[in-house]
Amino acid sequence: MNKILTTCFSLAVLLAAQGVHACDYPAGVAAPDGATASKEEMIAGQKAVKNYMAKMEEYLACIEAEEAAAVLQAGELDDDTKRRRNEIFNGKYNGAVEEMNRVAEEFNIQVRAFKDRSK
Repeated sequence: MNKILTTCFSLAVLLAAQGVHACDYPAGVAAPDGATASKEEMIAGQKAVKNYMAKMEEYLACIEAEEAAAVLQAGELDDDTKRRRNEIFNGKYNGAVEEMNRVAEEFNIQVRAFKDRSK
């Protein structure tokens, strides 16, 4: 019984510690409407997108470091556990990259709309 309680307590401490160092997914950013936005609004939108991309790069670096630390802490893992961990990590990482691409493409669409309007 003591062994079970000790294991549960250790697991709780580990999970709490991971929560403190968890990587924060940045809040999304909306591109200004290129059909109606002023030049200043487009420039502000560009700055917001660049800031968002920088925060997403920090997030990606954080989850990479977090995963590397978790793998080191876990020690020797069986192949199935390694595969599942890898799938979860790749899902998080690839999802963030896809979101970055979506935001960049949306901003580029709005820039084209702004330029078309200015002709």
